[in-house]
Amino acid sequence: MFRDNYGRDNRGSSSPVNEGEEYDVKIEDMGRSGDGIAKIEGFIVFVSGAKKGDEVKIRITSTRRNFAFAEVVK
Repeated sequence: MFRDNYGRDNRGSSSPVNEGEEYDVKIEDMGRSGDGIAKIEGFIVFVSGAKKGDEVKIRITSTRRNFAFAEVVK
């Protein structure tokens, strides 16, 4: 069994993105809070200030187990 020091199961917890990395993405959809949604290797990234259809360069600002947050690089 794969468990961390706190007894949590961490199988599949690695994301294909890391904080600070930059990517060129297309915004595929919109989230409930108005953030754009892009996918990197099937991994969901919420992009603040982006709209559906935008093609933008983003920087990952934070990652979670199943998704990440990013901002548009200006």
